[in-house]
Amino acid sequence: MRDLSAELLTWYDVHARDMPWRVPPADRKAGILPDPYAVWMSEVMLQQTTVAAVRDYHRKFMGLWPSVVDLAAAEDADVMAAWAGLGYYARARNLLKCARAVVADHNSTFPDDYKTLLTLPGIGPYTAAAIASIAFDQPETVVDGNVERVMARLHDIHDPLPGSKPVLTERAAALTPSERPGDYAQAVMDLGATICTPRSPACGICPWRDPCAARQAGTATELPKKTPKKKTPTRHGIAYVARREDGAWLLETRPETGLLGGMLGWPGSEWNAEPEAAPPLSAAWMPLNEEARHTFTHFHLRLKIMTATVPVDTKPARGSFIAQADFSPAALPTAMRKVYDLAAMTLRDD
Repeated sequence: MRDLSAELLTWYDVHARDMPWRVPPADRKAGILPDPYAVWMSEVMLQQTTVAAVRDYHRKFMGLWPSVVDLAAAEDADVMAAWAGLGYYARARNLLKCARAVVADHNSTFPDDYKTLLTLPGIGPYTAAAIASIAFDQPETVVDGNVERVMARLHDIHDPLPGSKPVLTERAAALTPSERPGDYAQAVMDLGATICTPRSPACGICPWRDPCAARQAGTATELPKKTPKKKTPTRHGIAYVARREDGAWLLETRPETGLLGGMLGWPGSEWNAEPEAAPPLSAAWMPLNEEARHTFTHFHLRLKIMTATVPVDTKPARGSFIAQADFSPAALPTAMRKVYDLAAMTLRDD
């Protein structure tokens, strides 16, 4: 099995993807390892998000906060605003908690071993293994969705996920080499992302095409099998969008806990089957004909939008007005920006 690792590394030396946080194979062979801070940030951003979506965010964050010390000293609101649009906002809160823990408890240096990395906020088994392997060349087994798919096909494993994850992890561990484990971890993920893709895998150019049991059996496109998901429920809510006559927008910071925690948003209701909420101020509220719709991991959200234009001296019961010059829709999480996109057409300047 170790021969397979060597074959994959040979392929990776030629076909490695270019990533902002990655050190090319030739440089790693020369002893150059990546910045652990950059690797950690990439792994947090990549949780449940695609590489295509993460590239620009990673560059932006590294430009704003080039070191873990810089990030630890950042204002929470600034980090949350920079994260807006990337989704899964608990990751941004954990990003700050972890950076501050590294500075306070580890002398501003990321730990280089799996067990210590696991003690940091927001770092679970996968992320700890990825950082230890990619940033420090430790022989940890890194298993993401790409690796699960590759292992299921390589060994023609038909037991469905998530139940088959332990077996797939064992198979991945058997292939993890002691030399160049960081490059190998990235190679398997690249293989899954570019060749052993979910649909229409390019088996003809795969470096593991000959030993691949699923290719031989003709079952590659069926794998990995997954336990059927439950039907995604729909929740409803109300969003109140008020604009003052001077152009300022009424916004509030959402509670730290829960979905979109700590992010700017429109005052509104809880998200449930029958939402109710008192308006944040007295006004002639008008409903929009369209709802804002957004899908989270576990439910669909449909927001009824109420709009109003109010005098400059209006005092809200909830939230505060942000001047037009200080307001950026890009700082809103995606669900709230969808509300803005619909409401702004009604409340635009004359």
